[in-house]
Amino acid sequence: MDYQFKEIEQKWQKYWAANQTFKADTNSSKPKYYVLDMFPYPSGAGLHVGHPLGYIASDIFSRYKRLKGFNVLHPMGYDSFGLPAEQYAIQTGQHPAITTEANIATYRRQLDQIGFSFDWSREVRTSEPSYYKWTQWIFMQLFNSWYNLETDKAEDITTLIEKFNAAGSDGIKAVCDEDVRSFLPSDWATFSPEEKQSELLKYRLTYLKESTVNWCPALGTVLANDEVKDGFSERGGYPVEQKKMMQWSMRISAYAERLLQGLNTIDWPEPVKEMQRNWIGKSVGASVKFKIDTPSSIFPLPLDYIEVFTTRIDTIFGVSFIVLAPEHELVKPLTTEAQQEAIDQYIAQTKKKSELDRMADTKTVSGAFTGSYVTNPVNGEKVQIWIADYVLAGYGTGAVMGVPSGDQRDWLFAKHFNLPIIQILDAQKDIEVEADPTKEGKYINSDFINNLGYKEAVSYLNHWIEREGVGKAKTNYRMRDAIFGRQRYWGEPIPVYFKDGLPYLIKEEELPLMLPEIDKYLPTESGEPPLGRATGWSYEQQYEYELSTMPGWAGSSWYWYRYMDAQNGCEFASKEAIEYWKAVDLYIGGSEHATGHLLYSRFWNKFLKDLGYVNEEEPFKKLINQGMIQGRSNFVYRVVDEEGRGTNTLVSYGLRKDYKTSALHVDVNIVENEVLNIEKFKLFRPEFANAEFILENGKYICGVEVEKMSKSKFNVVNPDVLIENYGADTLRMYEMFLGPLEQSKPWNTNGIEGVFKFLRKFWRLFHNEEWVFSVSDSIPTKAELKALHKIIKKVQDDVERFSFNTSVSSFMIAVNELTDLKCKNRQVLEDLVVVLSPYAPHICEELWALLGNTDLSNTAYPTFNPAYLEEDEFAYPISVNGKMKMNLNLSLTLDEAQVREAVLSNEQVKGYLEGKEPKKLIFVKGKIVNIVI
Repeated sequence: MDYQFKEIEQKWQKYWAANQTFKADTNSSKPKYYVLDMFPYPSGAGLHVGHPLGYIASDIFSRYKRLKGFNVLHPMGYDSFGLPAEQYAIQTGQHPAITTEANIATYRRQLDQIGFSFDWSREVRTSEPSYYKWTQWIFMQLFNSWYNLETDKAEDITTLIEKFNAAGSDGIKAVCDEDVRSFLPSDWATFSPEEKQSELLKYRLTYLKESTVNWCPALGTVLANDEVKDGFSERGGYPVEQKKMMQWSMRISAYAERLLQGLNTIDWPEPVKEMQRNWIGKSVGASVKFKIDTPSSIFPLPLDYIEVFTTRIDTIFGVSFIVLAPEHELVKPLTTEAQQEAIDQYIAQTKKKSELDRMADTKTVSGAFTGSYVTNPVNGEKVQIWIADYVLAGYGTGAVMGVPSGDQRDWLFAKHFNLPIIQILDAQKDIEVEADPTKEGKYINSDFINNLGYKEAVSYLNHWIEREGVGKAKTNYRMRDAIFGRQRYWGEPIPVYFKDGLPYLIKEEELPLMLPEIDKYLPTESGEPPLGRATGWSYEQQYEYELSTMPGWAGSSWYWYRYMDAQNGCEFASKEAIEYWKAVDLYIGGSEHATGHLLYSRFWNKFLKDLGYVNEEEPFKKLINQGMIQGRSNFVYRVVDEEGRGTNTLVSYGLRKDYKTSALHVDVNIVENEVLNIEKFKLFRPEFANAEFILENGKYICGVEVEKMSKSKFNVVNPDVLIENYGADTLRMYEMFLGPLEQSKPWNTNGIEGVFKFLRKFWRLFHNEEWVFSVSDSIPTKAELKALHKIIKKVQDDVERFSFNTSVSSFMIAVNELTDLKCKNRQVLEDLVVVLSPYAPHICEELWALLGNTDLSNTAYPTFNPAYLEEDEFAYPISVNGKMKMNLNLSLTLDEAQVREAVLSNEQVKGYLEGKEPKKLIFVKGKIVNIVI
């Protein structure tokens, strides 16, 4: 029978499900291997052909590792909390759980029909209470922990309380808020419970603090930086502004150095590691206090100085202005009456920009003068205080010193606002910069650093500022604490209630704190988050619960551990499971998560290790970022009249230059090899039902352009259609065939036919001319073994280095070679089935069964024998008087005399010699034979 892919694929998918073929065993004696995909958010649109790329690669590798004798854990689940489901609920009134369930059903059907070897017994969904119970539990551990700089790890908050009881705040080395109190143990003993709780909040790893956030009024929620683009929400395109709000945060900054150093221990793409290094942003320098000259302001000053961090303390003599972030707490009291209007206008303008936009904008020069001054501590010079949006309140101290002669941006700022430009000694280059009369400003050669090199100058200045009490040497990190609260409904409830305005945890036995039912999924009329609509939802019938929910990254920051022991109701995973699986060996997903999910996951993993719950410092040993499959858009060309109005005439691509036209996107699913199915197009665009189509050679040819795959461009290719027409094995192999896994590439359905023909040709190897299954038990020939072992070695090498596209090409070559050899040998074909099975598992399972075998997934990968690839013959190029005439196969064991005899006795060679006697024969073993006549 010919290749009946539909029947075959349905048969084996049912078999795998019924027999739980890919269920991983935690108690196996085999070596373990953990392969993980970044789990998807189940959207209503389902999968398009770009989504399975990484899944197919991980599945090939998982199947291959099983053949290599590993106990493979390859799970799948759903990141099922999220803003899209909530927005849909707002629009329709339907509970997000309902749409999420429907979307998951679509994803599961699509994933199953592609034939993935997932262990579905371990499926997780972040929106299930049985899962988010443990997300809430981890939050509680963070709340009950502090970071001890002496031990360089997180510890239970009780160890901090013990220190307070014994010695008060003296000698405490912790990552904490700036405004912690100084107290004796006797003071601590007299503190009220509320005072103690308030002080401990300044040390806890998750805490409440007023923070500047991306606030989207239209969505009624805070957005993460990666959810904002050009000042608008990525979802819906609504305006986003900067706003100060009381928010839950997590002290990821406590782990900055460990997160930085850990990058040296993992096998990740260098661009991702570099993004994380830049995000963490380690800087070694000094913190300097500039004393404020008291302004004529009615507001009291919380501090009498502005603290600035600088990596170039040696340039402090060139400071000609100080810049504060518009959100800085000192802006209000420092703003004079004369400057109030300008400052207010500038702050309002800044609120419209996201932090990413502010960081990215290096060309725009803008700012406003507060009207106040500070004094430079090293020379007593008065310096103006400005605000500018390129300074962020959450980075460093929220203030920078402007040194126009040492920094391009400062120079542009000074030029724009006509501020002094002071030329200084460049200690880093260890040369004195002479005064340049062509430049503005004055030259200062300080006694502090005159005749000193850079290191000596920095060391001297650090010592001086510390001695004078105006600063100290410091290591700074750009990374700030992660904002954790979201004013949404569809997320994990935070297991906190409020008593006397202070947060307290609920009891562990009360987990999970489940989402209450509400009438609408919008903020309340008074501006509270949607959870404020819940009636009767309070702790012990008297205390208000936290009304914000956790961000989307909460549930994804530990999910790989839940896969290890997904049904455990007593702990997030058992110690035995964690000890066995340890960490993810291979993680595949998009690079867009570099400074979000991947950073937060490393943070939570390190925290859980500090508390002894897990064993590994890093969660993902090896990371691969799959490239994006781009859309291949098709266009039709509408003829327009002189006024530019569209007509009812469409002209084919090759004839469009003869007309004035406008291009219209057309659904790529009604285009084949760039030829438009006109009848389907009329159904797709009914306004063209009676249109005139100007054709080329009887066909309407569409235009083509590579764009991002999206519904608006009608270039989304549904895998369901391709599987219906060609089968899942064809889709799997074709996605790999498109190009290297890590590279982005355009989708082109036109080439899929070739892969389908290959699989049909592979099927044909096992059948005779009448499509009857037919193999022999004869001894394989040398040529057959050579073709087989070439592909065994090639695929083994390719899979180990994740070069899946080159394997597909090699399979095609191998099948062509065996077809030419008319190979029907059982031994050869059995091994070929095993080698191909990770790529095309359905057809291989069927052939494996036809060959009389079972349990293909646990069969051993064939052993490569290099002896079969050793050459004992060579096709010598035979030349006459230097001109190549023919090839002649000769044994490589022949010496020169034997070669001479064999060549000259060959009838074809005799014809080239035309009866002439050779003057000499030049022989190079394994290279050439040249006859001179």
